[in-house]
Amino acid sequence: MIKAIIFDLDNTLVDFMLLKTRAVDAAVYAMIDAGLNVSFEVARDKIYEIYNKEGIEYQLVFDKMLTELLGEVDYKIISSGIVAYRTARGAALTPYPNVIPTLIELIKMGLKLAVVSDAPKREAWLRLSYLKLQHMFDVVITFDDTKQRKPSAEPFNLVLKKLELNPEECLMVGDWAERDVVGAKSVGMKTVFARYGDTFNTQNPGSDYDINCISELINIVKKENKLI
Repeated sequence: MIKAIIFDLDNTLVDFMLLKTRAVDAAVYAMIDAGLNVSFEVARDKIYEIYNKEGIEYQLVFDKMLTELLGEVDYKIISSGIVAYRTARGAALTPYPNVIPTLIELIKMGLKLAVVSDAPKREAWLRLSYLKLQHMFDVVITFDDTKQRKPSAEPFNLVLKKLELNPEECLMVGDWAERDVVGAKSVGMKTVFARYGDTFNTQNPGSDYDINCISELINIVKKENKLI
């Protein structure tokens, strides 16, 4: 019987790549307006080059970008970029369609809800709070809790320990088959591939279920628990 649903965060509950794109674009325009004398394309490409090397959550990306392009950090420019980034990120940070009503319905069904994310703890909680979802989850596991990224078994084993449940009592929902599906299966969980958040055009995720909208989880749980 399924007693808990475990979610990835980015591209499963929130369209992370959309908010990242909008936030970076706004930051670049603001830095150019503040005096950064390079083209939009050069600055944007340099930011993503740094993200590719350091990770998409790298917190000093603008410092490094300015150092590489200008030889120093100009605080007039970087402060303009940071303010624009945060403003645009907040505006773009919205849940996927049907996320909130689906989570509410799952809670009403008596299920525990959890998150397992590769994001740093602070950033994961900030996103949940922006979305007003911070009170809906019984357990939130981030990269900082185990220092291991999915598909390592460690974050999955930790969430099971915190939930006090066995693997077969949990469904893992995520958009990245090589991390979310593989990692959850390695500890014995059933898996749901969030195709609506897939950025890799995955053909065969290897999951137990494949959904195009998060609301489909309701019937999956009912099927697993023999309620339909």
